Amino acid sequence: MFAVIKTGGKQYTVAADDLLKVEKLAGDAGDTVEFKEVLMVGEGADATIGKPFVDGALVTAEVVEQGRARKVIAFKKRRRQNSKRTRGHRQHETTIRIAEILTGGAKPKKAAAPKKAAEKKVADKKADEAPKTKKADEAPKAKTAEKPKAAEKPKAAPKAKAADDAPASIFTAPKGEADDLKKISGVGPVLEKKLHAFGVTQYAQIAAFSKDDIAKLDEALNFKGRIERDGWIGQAKALAEAAK
Repeated sequence: MFAVIKTGGKQYTVAADDLLKVEKLAGDAGDTVEFKEVLMVGEGADATIGKPFVDGALVTAEVVEQGRARKVIAFKKRRRQNSKRTRGHRQHETTIRIAEILTGGAKPKKAAAPKKAAEKKVADKKADEAPKTKKADEAPKAKTAEKPKAAEKPKAAPKAKAADDAPASIFTAPKGEADDLKKISGVGPVLEKKLHAFGVTQYAQIAAFSKDDIAKLDEALNFKGRIERDGWIGQAKALAEAAK
């Protein structure tokens, strides 16, 4: 005999001794769970279909273990926004073994499995309490051993790190005042500061870029062809002529 049960918003066809995974249920391994939402029970011509559930029908099962399903990866990318996000999710699930399929209001047999689960809980609590007392005794020794190490930390490390972060100049900046490079499409205040640090300050300088110059700046800024794609040289020529 089989039955169709509903749990976690899903329907499952089950029979005695079937092993299946369902949405997470409350309980530990060895506990007995009951499914009262039985949509169909029986076999062949004797099958009874509920409206929506079969009156007096009950399916019992034993919790085998609590676990999690395989990880599902969700990846989201925003085009031209330099935004990527990857997240993983593992759904909680419960593995159960079908014990009985009852009809006509019959009551399930009493099982000794829940008692074993209760004994297991007590044993786990005792095991958890034992390491805590040891850690409490060892805490003062660890603190006294760590005191001399705190005094040996170097003080000049931040200054050296700040010096290493400064970008190296690639071009020789021409004489005269720097032009407003933000007028070039795609150049903002942050990128303008980087260009000044690399020695690029004027429209005429960008307008006279050779292929080697473009390659050097492209590699330094990791642009991947953005200079040619956005037409920096043509924009710089137009801005330089307008400034005369």
